[in-house]
Amino acid sequence: MALDHKTRSGPKLSKTKAKLEHKSPKPAKIELPQPFKLPVFIGSPADLGRLARQLESLDEAWLQHGLRRQSQPPKPPRPPKLPTSPQASQLLDQTAKLNNLNLSRQADRQRLERFLADTKAQAPVLGVSFSAEPTAAFMEKLVSWLRQQIHPQVLVTVGLQPTLGVGCVVRSTNKYFDFSLRQAFTKNKQLLVDEILPPKAGQRA
Repeated sequence: MALDHKTRSGPKLSKTKAKLEHKSPKPAKIELPQPFKLPVFIGSPADLGRLARQLESLDEAWLQHGLRRQSQPPKPPRPPKLPTSPQASQLLDQTAKLNNLNLSRQADRQRLERFLADTKAQAPVLGVSFSAEPTAAFMEKLVSWLRQQIHPQVLVTVGLQPTLGVGCVVRSTNKYFDFSLRQAFTKNKQLLVDEILPPKAGQRA
């Protein structure tokens, strides 16, 4: 009877095993690459150009570093001191950390190079004029706000117009916005006159 029980249960076990073997695996989760980010202290086209030049210099330094290492004899009489690895500038280092890049890897340097080239070609540029030179801390806050509200890679050029007084003027390729106190006074000139000057005879309530 025990043998007969094993014989009867055999096909059931085989079918269960076959189902498990043919069960389709779960699809692997695909992680899309995160878009690159510019630090807020890279706020102008000039800053972007400086960063690109520093990256180009670093890439050349790593190329020369690799050539010097290859030129070392395989079995020297005394172990030579290997050349120091190229160091990234502070701008490049902080940009790399923000985007989880390792600039000692050529592939990561090439990715950052493409991103900077695309940003230079496509990022919107706003011209902002003030009556006095703004501080670096103020510009970082302004750039951060613009990138949250307008475009994640927007760049800003700063101009000076001493006659503006308080406020600023913003220009894009096809727009002009005057946010100066002078413009506000001009728009509300009659209201100011009515409030400051006494009413004429016969106009009193």
